[in-house]
Amino acid sequence: MVRFILIFLFCWQDSLSVFGQKPVLVYQTDFGVKDGAVAAMKGVAYGVSPLLAQYDLSHEIPPYDIWQAAYRLRQTVPYWPAGTVFVSVVDPGVGSARRSVIAKLKTGQFIVTPDNGTLTLLALEIGMDEVRLLEEERNRLPGSSASYTFHGRDLYAYTAARLAAGRISFAAIGPLVPAETVVKIPFQAARREGKLLRGNIPVLDPQYGNIWTNIPLQLVQDFGVRYGDPLLVTVRKEGQQVYRDTVLFGNTFSVVPVGKPVAYANSLLNFSLGINQGNFAQEFKVGSGPGWDLVIEKVTGLKR
Repeated sequence: MVRFILIFLFCWQDSLSVFGQKPVLVYQTDFGVKDGAVAAMKGVAYGVSPLLAQYDLSHEIPPYDIWQAAYRLRQTVPYWPAGTVFVSVVDPGVGSARRSVIAKLKTGQFIVTPDNGTLTLLALEIGMDEVRLLEEERNRLPGSSASYTFHGRDLYAYTAARLAAGRISFAAIGPLVPAETVVKIPFQAARREGKLLRGNIPVLDPQYGNIWTNIPLQLVQDFGVRYGDPLLVTVRKEGQQVYRDTVLFGNTFSVVPVGKPVAYANSLLNFSLGINQGNFAQEFKVGSGPGWDLVIEKVTGLKR
């Protein structure tokens, strides 16, 4: 009877995170799924606790694209509850002197990641409550010390699983790191400059080629723009003009004929560009990243 009670208590404790919910891990990498890398990470976590719920954000981040990893986290993290632990591994500097950290966001989620810019947008738009150094010697998967190029398995997944399962406290992972020292990637913030709105194109809609910006719908509306208004939109890459034309601002794609460009608010309520049943990025050779900027101007003298 005593043995049964002890097993029950162990399983009950392991089934709850330190926040009183079922422990959850969410993975993001640039590994793809052609080999066993992702499965190895999940196997390590399963070895820590078979009761962990494990989900995938994406494993199709373009190789070494830290910026896109930062954006996909910002796109996804707010929709997961406090206590969720994210593992983000886009790590061209694996094995080098770059730091490994765990950030606790102001909304209660944890991000386990190399400190290479992945936290840029979360830090800016959500905010970090605390950041701790992920000390490698203290937190490594036992028996993995000879490996230097798979921190996703040997350090991040293992530590994230222990944190989510309540096997280690956040404070025990490593010393506090000043939040302002976390690496940030510079980019054009969304803002109004007189008769212009400026912003960045952080990412493309990969399936349809729509252009997503960081300019919130509220800023567009405060600028005096309403659905049905024509807008002059200019896109530049590192200062060089790539696209410039007048586009109707609509609430959906079908407000313009098939094959015509349209401006709209995407699912995150940010200003975006698309083509009705077409691919804006391919048609106009527009890309994304910290070097891609966009300018919006109101057009006067045209009928709505």
